Amino acid sequence: MSQLPRTLGELRHSRFAKEGIAGRSVKDELRANLICKIQKKETLFPGIVGYEDTVVPQVVNAILSKHNFILLGLRGQAKTRLVRMLTTLLDPHVPYIAGTEIHDDPFNPISKTGKQFIDEMGDETPIGYLTPQQRYVEKLATPDVTIADMIGDIDPIKAARRGQDIGDELTVHYGLLPRANRGIFAVNELPDLAGKIQVGLFNIMQEGDIQIKGYPVRLPIDVMLVFTANPEDYTARGKIITPLKDRIGSEIRTHYPAVVEQGLAITAQEAWLKRPSALELRIPKYILEVVEQLAFSAREDKRVDKRSGVSQRLPISVMENVASNAERRALRNGETIAVPRVLDVYAALPSITGKIELEYEGELKGGDTVARELIRQAVGIVFNKYYEGVNVGPIVHWFDIGGTLKLDETVDSEFMLTQLTPIQGLMEKVRALGLGVSEPEPVRASAAEFILEGLYAHKRISRNEESAFASDGGRNKTERREQRTEDDEFPPRDRQRRKYN
Repeated sequence: MSQLPRTLGELRHSRFAKEGIAGRSVKDELRANLICKIQKKETLFPGIVGYEDTVVPQVVNAILSKHNFILLGLRGQAKTRLVRMLTTLLDPHVPYIAGTEIHDDPFNPISKTGKQFIDEMGDETPIGYLTPQQRYVEKLATPDVTIADMIGDIDPIKAARRGQDIGDELTVHYGLLPRANRGIFAVNELPDLAGKIQVGLFNIMQEGDIQIKGYPVRLPIDVMLVFTANPEDYTARGKIITPLKDRIGSEIRTHYPAVVEQGLAITAQEAWLKRPSALELRIPKYILEVVEQLAFSAREDKRVDKRSGVSQRLPISVMENVASNAERRALRNGETIAVPRVLDVYAALPSITGKIELEYEGELKGGDTVARELIRQAVGIVFNKYYEGVNVGPIVHWFDIGGTLKLDETVDSEFMLTQLTPIQGLMEKVRALGLGVSEPEPVRASAAEFILEGLYAHKRISRNEESAFASDGGRNKTERREQRTEDDEFPPRDRQRRKYN
């Protein structure tokens, strides 16, 4: 920064002027830097998973075409994150006339203040620099947003202090859009803007002139406009005025991960799983797949509102809760390794029910019931991946002849294995999950419990409302829940038990 030109005279003889960097429009800058990245085969938007062959090429085309564009998609589809990453295509530093509110280009000032600075100081005009982050302005559209917020307003206090006429341009207090001059201006949830605000947007996009309290100001600002919206609001409810839609160059549709593997990559990247702890947190792959499949199943379920969508935040939050429940159990039982079980996924219901909007049929059943059925469905799908064609008959037979088992999420792995080991053939089948007999007890206990939950998901064994499980023939013997002691930290509604007969 110390070597950057500090006056207009120095700037005229610097690389900014010689290489044509100063005075270049934002869209030309984005286009030039994007071309360089493509030629160098660099990753354009690191951290954006699943859009490599769909959304990203369309965004690239829009930037190369110097278009303002809109991202249409349901919640949790990384629209805002993608928009914010456009700053990676901006120059590290861009010069502006220091002291100007709208960051005037030193070679082409548009505000009266900027022009006065150059007229009065000439080559001694001070120059400041903007970083990419300073050149990004974001606004969440709400119905109460005003023209003053977006465009600007007359500031009577400024006029009084300077002794200027109220109609002078120097009395204008600029809004967000002019202050985004020479940068990127993003509007989230565009349909929520009032119609008159939308008119102000397309007018400045196309003609570059605005009116502030009846005072016309010619303000050809240099800005890249990017919008996000829900497709339901954008297309069906008529909340976007036609002239504004007509002036948006590209309309790009986002989407949820197409396959579970993409969802797993996103969740692994975003979930807080590498946490400081005295425990080793070891999450089996099948648990990760169950949590991710849960989101996929919810998106396809007819009881879940498709217009609202199921955010990718759901598996991220669920995975964090699942890990925390396993961590809590391991700490309570003095274990050194925390390994999540399917029981922990059921314990994570609070992070599921708040993220799905239900249709009428789902509302009748209730959020908890729908969530539990979605977990069961997800377990069944993942179970098939590992155990399709594997003979699990001996395990089912053990229950059919009257075997009894009761599992509790709070018990330690050693005790759980003493319950699971007598089941004929059960511990042998954990090998299908890629595990050996030398694995730690928490790992083997989690794997064996996953097999039983998979059998339940496929109705090879059943379970009643009191968490009692029975054989496929229905010969279950209900067993009374143990009484909680006063010092038990697990509340009854949080405590997950499974009883197999």
